Amino acid sequence: SSREICALEEGDCFTDVVGPLGKPSEFIELSDKQIKQMSFVFIAGGLGTAPVYPQAKYFYEKGAKVDVIIGAKNADMLILEEEMSKVCDNLYICTDDGSKGYKGFVTTKLEELMAEGKGYTQAVAIGPMIMMKFVTMSAKKFNLPLVVSLNTLMVDGTGMCGACRVTVAGKVRFACVEGPEFNAYDVDFDEAMR
Repeated sequence: SSREICALEEGDCFTDVVGPLGKPSEFIELSDKQIKQMSFVFIAGGLGTAPVYPQAKYFYEKGAKVDVIIGAKNADMLILEEEMSKVCDNLYICTDDGSKGYKGFVTTKLEELMAEGKGYTQAVAIGPMIMMKFVTMSAKKFNLPLVVSLNTLMVDGTGMCGACRVTVAGKVRFACVEGPEFNAYDVDFDEAMR
């Protein structure tokens, strides 16, 4: 489908488009006053940086304190670094190989920031499943509320294919219908990775 989309010429059209998928974020229920009192840390891994960007921008423009941690294997794999720097108070770059920013994982950087006394009231993690699992383990050490987006599991957007099936709080959920955002502490990451 990607090749077909790229082959479209000016004036061509799609038969239809499905979206948005899932449920709206619970964060949209927050008032502007509530948002201004919050301090967010967004943890983005790889392509998870793309969906983090509009969220960070939204909260930053509404007056929340916003820090962003972006992780990638190396400097060449970082995306949206310049754009993200304009929509947050602090941007922390982490690369596995140390080719840019902090050498190490986003989890270690998160733990360092929390140990320094950063008073985050909410964390959001979007990225590879294994990264979100370990971010959850790190955030739990500090009782930091954490939402994860399981959009990487979503395929057909209706729940029919079952690819997005995941156990959340002991119940089977479909990320493309009932998510993609869930309380991280309720997600069975080991099952989701299988």
